Amino acid sequence: MKLRLAKTLKFTAFFTALALTACATPAKTATPAAPAEVDGYLARPEVQAFIDKLVNEDHFQRAQLEKLFSSARHSDDVIARITKPAESLPWYRYRGIFLTDARATGGARFLAAHRAALDRAQKVYGVPPRIVTAIIGVESNYGLIAGRYPVIDALATLGFDYPPRATFFRKELHQYLLLAREQHFDPAKMQGSYAGALGAPQFISSSYRQYAVDFDGDGRSDLWTDWDDIIGSVANYFAENGWQRGGAVAVRATPPAHPAAAKLPDPMKPTTVGALRTAGFTFADPVADDADAVLVALDDGSGKTEYWVGLHNFVVITRYNRSPLYAMAVYQLSQAISKANGGN
Repeated sequence: MKLRLAKTLKFTAFFTALALTACATPAKTATPAAPAEVDGYLARPEVQAFIDKLVNEDHFQRAQLEKLFSSARHSDDVIARITKPAESLPWYRYRGIFLTDARATGGARFLAAHRAALDRAQKVYGVPPRIVTAIIGVESNYGLIAGRYPVIDALATLGFDYPPRATFFRKELHQYLLLAREQHFDPAKMQGSYAGALGAPQFISSSYRQYAVDFDGDGRSDLWTDWDDIIGSVANYFAENGWQRGGAVAVRATPPAHPAAAKLPDPMKPTTVGALRTAGFTFADPVADDADAVLVALDDGSGKTEYWVGLHNFVVITRYNRSPLYAMAVYQLSQAISKANGGN
């Protein structure tokens, strides 16, 4: 099955990010620089210095870059979105975005339609079909929502008008231009997320260049229209970031009777299951004491805290997007997809 999008190029997930690995944690609000006006970003000294570096070090054509940056425009919407990402919501609101019946049944349909590629990806990379499917479900609703922002506008805005993350996004802008040259697409025409993430798995440009694979062997790697490449690239991203074949992701935990007095470890601080057991936690499923772990504390909306223990593969998911809310949404959606698919 191919996406109903114009097939612009062949193609993870920013990765950290990160996709959104890089944009998951709310950044401090900052007053943006003056937006680009009539001449786009071209007249800005820092943009001229950026162009000089690309010309001198990467042998870009100056005239092409000047044309591109003269047309790039500042986006107030991009600034607004990155200062208040979904991952800043409490869990009980965040889960409502992704953990829906429609997304679970959509995932079951996707899994059934792409079973051969998903099974082959599991054989090659060790990542279960339900996890790969859930990533694509969370990132783009199985390719239905791949982004509406001109990537050049988003990355220029964040690279030159958003001081808290300017260094990171200028690097991603650099990677984006290298990617466009390698893949032979027009960088002025591509659309993505407000953070410049690309395609169905929403890889940032550096992750695209590092982790994208040509999984169907047609000589190109396409994250927009080729589902084999998309599936293989997501699985490769996780394998390269340490996914443990056959390993669990997370286990529901019950806290000690008086958690305030138990001096619980900070959420997401590396620890072990044994240390958490010593602190008074009990677990819904058997898990070895020497297993690496992080405590995940979620606001369930009732005034209580829902506790989970994230295991090694949970931490690997946070390398796609560093928010524990994101990783938990992926895990729980994968479980819902499996259930909707008859337990497969």
